[in-house]
Amino acid sequence: MKFPASFQSFLIHVDELRQRLIKILLGFIIATLACYNFVGRILPWIIKPAGHLIYTAPTEAFGAYMTLAAVMGFLISFPWTLYQVWVFVGVALRPHEKKFVALFGPLSLLFFLLGVAFSYFVGIPLTYRFLMSFSSPSMQPMITVSHYMGFLANMLIAFGVTFELPLILAFLAKIGIATPEFLRQKRRHAIMIILIVAAIVTPPDVVSQVLLAVPLIILYEVGIIFVRITSKHKTL
Repeated sequence: MKFPASFQSFLIHVDELRQRLIKILLGFIIATLACYNFVGRILPWIIKPAGHLIYTAPTEAFGAYMTLAAVMGFLISFPWTLYQVWVFVGVALRPHEKKFVALFGPLSLLFFLLGVAFSYFVGIPLTYRFLMSFSSPSMQPMITVSHYMGFLANMLIAFGVTFELPLILAFLAKIGIATPEFLRQKRRHAIMIILIVAAIVTPPDVVSQVLLAVPLIILYEVGIIFVRITSKHKTL
């Protein structure tokens, strides 16, 4: 049975996506296994803001080690992940659009690192101090290592990924999908989505949600500026 050309093209893209996902997963696993050897050295430095952590189950400490190794593996393998994503996207682009990959690929890594840095140096300390401010003589915090690692992983990855927003908007403008007028018209909808996303991916407190939502709203405005500049260059 011979399938239509459009369906065969779809199957080719699905197979290409499968191969890229396998390569991303392998890169993440290799990076995680490599990072596990350094967790013991990095863990004291990571938990320093918390001062002292406890664990209440025999497997919890091991789980914390694996969580930290996975977070480190994700961060270290992220350039490889971005490469696979942009190569996959480049296959579907027209020849004159493929040159954008060389520009947006390195920039996407830079914006991701900016998000991670903002989270580590600003978001995590402020959020943690706010959450600990509710302690009292009758209510003393006893933070488990697994909960702290989960908090750390959520904040780092959430900020790193969401800082890609301006580049996504600019790339969509480059390939003719987004326009400054469209983004301005949908600003209120975008802010609502940002608030919902911030509430989902951050811990259930106002500070962390605001710390993610405010930069995202600013980044959305920056994205509109990027799109406007991109559109002007496109018309020249």
